[in-house]
Amino acid sequence: MVKIIRLPKILEITGLSKGSIYLKMKNNEFPQSVALGPNSTGWIESEVSDWLNNLMKNRDNEAA
Repeated sequence: MVKIIRLPKILEITGLSKGSIYLKMKNNEFPQSVALGPNSTGWIESEVSDWLNNLMKNRDNEAA
């Protein structure tokens, strides 16, 4: 089952600002949002989770 999370949750779990999220999306450095309606977007939770896991993996590889 796919779970969609909204921007406030994205900001909470990443610690990034709204502007940083959208800049990273523009630069293909963050998962793209999904249009849910004319004025509504969200992100697929598993894609955001994968993004965070990759950050941690890269951090761990650089420390080794």
